[in-house]
Amino acid sequence: MRIVADECVDFGIIRKLRDNGVEVFSICEETASIKDNDVLSIANEQNTLLLTEDKDFGELVFRLKLPNHGVVLVRMLKSTRLEKIDKVVEIILQHYFQLENSFSLIADDKVKIKKY
Repeated sequence: MRIVADECVDFGIIRKLRDNGVEVFSICEETASIKDNDVLSIANEQNTLLLTEDKDFGELVFRLKLPNHGVVLVRMLKSTRLEKIDKVVEIILQHYFQLENSFSLIADDKVKIKKY
């Protein structure tokens, strides 16, 4: 399993994914402050999911139809930081292959996976 993590993703999520054997390319560590479409391009070039907390990626995927292999948007505003870390990692580990080629939302009380 491989993921590109946008720079807005909590580093606790990145660390726990790595601890669970997921290969994570962190934009924050590698190429901070690049544009969203460049982030999406990196994930597409690496043929992997993009994990983000930035809802602007919905416009890039749906309105502009930029190529991608799946976007996972985290919008957990009511959960504690630790609850968010645990839930995001659990969802990715359990549903990674369903998340591919989808636009997915992980919210406090639901998970939505919309296939392209």
